[in-house]
Amino acid sequence: MITILDRRNLRDFDWILALLAISIVGFGSWQIHNALPTQDLWQKQLIGLGIAVVAMLGVAFTDYRKLINFAPAIYGVGLLLLILVVIPGIGLKINGHRSWIKVPGLGQFQPSEFVKVTTALMLARYFSKPRQNALSVREIITGGVILIVPVGLIMLEPDAGSVLTYLPLLVVSLFLSSLRMWLVITALVLSVVMIPAAYMVGVKIGAIKNYQQERINVILDPEHADKRGFGYHTWQSILAIGEGGLTGERHTDYSESNLKFLPEPQTDFIFAVTAEHTGFIGAGLLLAGYSLLLMRLISGARNSRDRAGMLVIMAGVGGLAFQIFINIGMALGMLPVVGVPLPLMSAGLASLIATFIIIGFAISVRLRRFVN
Repeated sequence: MITILDRRNLRDFDWILALLAISIVGFGSWQIHNALPTQDLWQKQLIGLGIAVVAMLGVAFTDYRKLINFAPAIYGVGLLLLILVVIPGIGLKINGHRSWIKVPGLGQFQPSEFVKVTTALMLARYFSKPRQNALSVREIITGGVILIVPVGLIMLEPDAGSVLTYLPLLVVSLFLSSLRMWLVITALVLSVVMIPAAYMVGVKIGAIKNYQQERINVILDPEHADKRGFGYHTWQSILAIGEGGLTGERHTDYSESNLKFLPEPQTDFIFAVTAEHTGFIGAGLLLAGYSLLLMRLISGARNSRDRAGMLVIMAGVGGLAFQIFINIGMALGMLPVVGVPLPLMSAGLASLIATFIIIGFAISVRLRRFVN
């Protein structure tokens, strides 16, 4: 098998997928420099890209079936990282969230981003087991427990934004694992009813904080939002995007990000920076790049020789698509600000490595689609 893979490595390696991801990161590093030109975050992002590419190659040239077999151990390591990050003295507390671990020379590492990969592997291993019928209620509950354990640890940080990005992993895994259609319809109906009800209960018992309520009200009633208070982030982002026009702001020294009006321009609002500096054309090219990347991943999932490989890739696709939707929705003022990074664009080592691991996994599946 090793001889066969060596002969086919260069021919079957998905260069298009890898180069697309690297190109988006390069474009993102440029935008990070535009956002914070006096800081070295863009250089750290490029160093992170080098580490991520090494991780991608390591996973790509490893038999993905071995990773699936070791999923419980990998999942356990991920949970250990989440436990460590909430321990004072180990986890770093930034903006009220203890979500990071210090990495000398590179800044902070956010375990919750990496654990998405370990959770996707565990879900794929569980739901890929041979079965004759549709998923039973017991199997659905077990899949829910696999997701709830890391989600519960992340809530201790607390980081509601990261929790949201875990939900597509389970939803996609269930949907592609012979889930009965009546359960899908029931879940959709219950979601429509329960989400508003849960919000009302959360407000009454204090689970949903005042600032979280205000961020939602900014979206529901933007005309009466306090543009200098809770609506500040959203309003500045909309202004930055509008100033970009068709081809981008020419006087970059006077941009929203350079003048420090746009909060967290290197992470939460990197899309606003992109639209401001490269205009509608640059933002459109970025969306086209994301579309090609996701389609390439989906193509790899369709060609997978087994269900486990397909489930991991598609869980990754669901997670990436959801994050892109949430982040851009925040930047455009269509969704409340919840602190979700834009994949491959936002500054952050953990998110970068996690995304490239998924890409490496997809390449591993492609390399072994003809190998028994």
